[in-house]
Amino acid sequence: MPMKLFDEIPRERPATPLLDSFDHPSALRAMNARQLAQLADELRAYLLYSVGVSGGHFGAGLGVVELSVALHHAFHTPKDRLVWDVGHQAYPHKILTGRREAMLGIRQQNGLAAFPRRAESEYDTFGVGHSSTSISAALGMALAAQAKGEHRRVCAIIGDGALTAGMAFEALAHAGHTHANMLVVLNDNEMSISENVGGLATYLARMMSSKPYLKMREEGKKVLSHLPGALEIAKRTEEHMKGMVSPATLFEEMGFHYIGPIDGHDLEALTETLTNLRDVKGPQFLHIKTCKGKGFLPAEADQIGYHAITKLEKTRRTPTPPPKAPSAPRKKYCNVFGDWLCDMAESDPRLMGITPAMREGSDLVRFSKEYPARYFDVAIAEQHAVTLAAGMACEGMKPVVAIYSTFLQRGYDQLIHDVAVQNLDVTFAIDRAGLVGEDGPTHHGSMDLSFLRCVPGMVILAPADEAECRAMLSAAYHYPGPTAVRYPRGTGPGVEIPTHLDALPIGKAEVRREATGEGVRIALLAFGSLNGPAAEVAERLNATHINMRSIKPLDRDAVLHAADEHELLITLEENAIAGGAGSAVNELLHAEGVQIEVLNLGLPDEFVEHGSPEELLHDCGLDAEGIEAAIRQRLP
Repeated sequence: MPMKLFDEIPRERPATPLLDSFDHPSALRAMNARQLAQLADELRAYLLYSVGVSGGHFGAGLGVVELSVALHHAFHTPKDRLVWDVGHQAYPHKILTGRREAMLGIRQQNGLAAFPRRAESEYDTFGVGHSSTSISAALGMALAAQAKGEHRRVCAIIGDGALTAGMAFEALAHAGHTHANMLVVLNDNEMSISENVGGLATYLARMMSSKPYLKMREEGKKVLSHLPGALEIAKRTEEHMKGMVSPATLFEEMGFHYIGPIDGHDLEALTETLTNLRDVKGPQFLHIKTCKGKGFLPAEADQIGYHAITKLEKTRRTPTPPPKAPSAPRKKYCNVFGDWLCDMAESDPRLMGITPAMREGSDLVRFSKEYPARYFDVAIAEQHAVTLAAGMACEGMKPVVAIYSTFLQRGYDQLIHDVAVQNLDVTFAIDRAGLVGEDGPTHHGSMDLSFLRCVPGMVILAPADEAECRAMLSAAYHYPGPTAVRYPRGTGPGVEIPTHLDALPIGKAEVRREATGEGVRIALLAFGSLNGPAAEVAERLNATHINMRSIKPLDRDAVLHAADEHELLITLEENAIAGGAGSAVNELLHAEGVQIEVLNLGLPDEFVEHGSPEELLHDCGLDAEGIEAAIRQRLP
C-alpha cells in the first residue's frame, strides 16, 4: 500500500476513521499490515492538521510516523518503556496514546507540553527537553527492571542529531557492558552515519533479527567456544559481513548486537524487525533511515525551514479590511547579535564563532557563509563548545560562544573550570534568557544570572534594547576575561540600532527617569528585558527608573545613591529571584550597612509552565500591571 503524500497542510479536519476508533495503543497490536498502513496515513494527515491548528514542531514527527506505529504495535506499552529523544519526535506518539484531541492545544497555556512529560501520560516514561538523555534513562529503567525481576522491554529512540552529544556515547559505552534488556533505535534522518539503505541491507536486518538466526548465533557461540580460535574467527567473519552493508563495527565493539540500516518508512519491515527484537536478551541496536518531513512534500524539500511552523490562520468567510501601511519590522535580538558578529569579525580577524547546533536559532547563518573558516558548529555538544572556546583563547584568539541560556547549563562545569578558573577571554552571547514561551520549563532561561553571578571574574550584562545589546556585545568582546551578554527571545522595543562598534561602559547604570514632587519616593532598579514594564510603572507611580545594565559588576554608586534618595527600592529581573540580580543588590546594601526597604521581583521559586511569553509574564506578576500591584501592596 503506497504512502499517501501531501503538498499542503489540511485546513479542515481530515477523515481518520481508524485513528478515531481507539484511545489506547493496545488496539494496534490486533491490526494487520493493511490496517497499519492505513493508520500511518491517517496519523500523518492528522499530525499535519493538528500542528496547523496549534503550531509547533512537525518535521521530525512526520519522519517517525511509521516508526511510532510499529513501536506501539510491537511493544506492550506502557508496560514496555519507550523513551523519546529528541522530544519533538514524539507528536505521533502523543496522538496514538490517548491525546489526539488535546493535540489541538499543544504548547498553549494549560495545554499539552511540547515534549514527553511523565505527569501528562503513563506512556511518557521520561521527561525530555534537552537531547541525548534517552540511552542513559532507558538503561537505568532496564537495570531497575532487572533488579526487581520484572520482565519488560525498554526502548530508546534517539535522533541522529542527539547522538552527537557525548552523553549518548557515555551511555552506549556503559550499556554495552551490561546484560540489560534494552533496544536503542537510531533514527538517522540526515545521512550522517551511512547511506547503505536498500534491498540487501533490509534483508540482512530482517535476517539478523529473526529468532532462527539469533538462536543459531547463540548456539554457535557455545560450540565454537570449545575450539581454539574458532569463536574469534567466526566473530570477525560476521563483523566483516555486516560491515559490507552497514556501519555495524562501532556499535558491535561497544557491546551491542547491531541491526540495520533499514528503511524507516517501510512499515512492514519495521514491524517485523521490532517484533523480532522485543524478546531478544541483552543490548540491541537498530539503525533506521528516515526522511525528516516525510510525506509532506514542502517539508521534504526544506527540512530546516519546516522543522516547526506557526499555527495557520483560519480561512476568513467575511471580506477583510484593507491592509494598513506596513511598519518597519523590528529586529530580533538574535538578529542584532548576528549582524554584530559579522561586523566585529570584519574588524578583528581573531574572532571565532562557535555554536552547539544553533546556527539558525542564534542567527549565525550570515556569519557561517561570510567567514566559513572561523565558524564552528560543534553539534549538540555544549560542553565541548565551551572548552573549544577555552582552547582557542589560550592561543590568542577571541572566541564568541552563541548559546541558549537553557543549554549553557550543560556547559557549566566547563565554564567554571576551563574558562573562568584560567580567566580566559571568552565571550558568551546568551540567547533566550528569561521566559521563552511555548517550549516550557526545560527551555526557559530562568537561572543563568544566578549560576553565573557566583563565578569569580565573570562579567554579566543585560541590555534593555537592541542598541544596548550591540554596544554590550562590543564591551564584552573587548573585556580581557570571561563575559556574558544575556538577551531575551524575540524582538526588542524597536530603538534605532547604530552601525558602529562602540562599547558601552561596563558597570555603569543609566537613570532613565527621576521621581519628582511629593509622596513615597520609589526607585525601580530594572535589569535587562524588564526595563520596558519598569518605564510604564515609573510613569504611573512617579518613581525613579534606573536601567542597571550590568549585573556583575553592579554599579555600586548608583545603588547606594538610589538607597540614599529613596524610601523603597524595587529590583526587577526576568530570572529566578534566588541568587539573581536582586540578590546582588541586597548583598551590596547589607555589606555597606544600608537600611532600606527592598522588594525583589522576579521569577518564582518553581518551574514555570508553557504558554505565550505575555501570558507567563502576567502569571508571574512581571508585566506592568503585576509590578504595579506588587509595589502598591508594599506602600504604606
